[in-house]
Amino acid sequence: QVQLVESGGGLVRSGGSLTLSCAASGFTVSTYWMYWVRQAPEKGLEWVSSINPSGGTTYYAKSVKGRFTISRDNAKRTLTLQMNSLKPEDTALYYCARVPSYNGVLWVDYWGQGTQVTISS
Repeated sequence: QVQLVESGGGLVRSGGSLTLSCAASGFTVSTYWMYWVRQAPEKGLEWVSSINPSGGTTYYAKSVKGRFTISRDNAKRTLTLQMNSLKPEDTALYYCARVPSYNGVLWVDYWGQGTQVTISS
């Protein structure tokens, strides 16, 4: 079955860095877009970043552009989010998500359980 397992969250000070990882299994990783999505306390889901199946195309939310870097290693079935210059407003539960695509339409069909990122000021 499809599994997405995030890791790497933690508590860091403002200005610090964290690297999140998502281990994927149960499907052909190299054929799917992947997203990172976060949810801050008492707020809705916020899309953070996307990466295409080959890893050659990436997109970022305005709030993280220039600070976060998404990457993937299809051979290792791993998705990564490198987060630098972290701010208290980056505090959230971070999820990786599998994203099928068809005729240019993308949607999320599987989520991981999330990893908590907490940034202290």
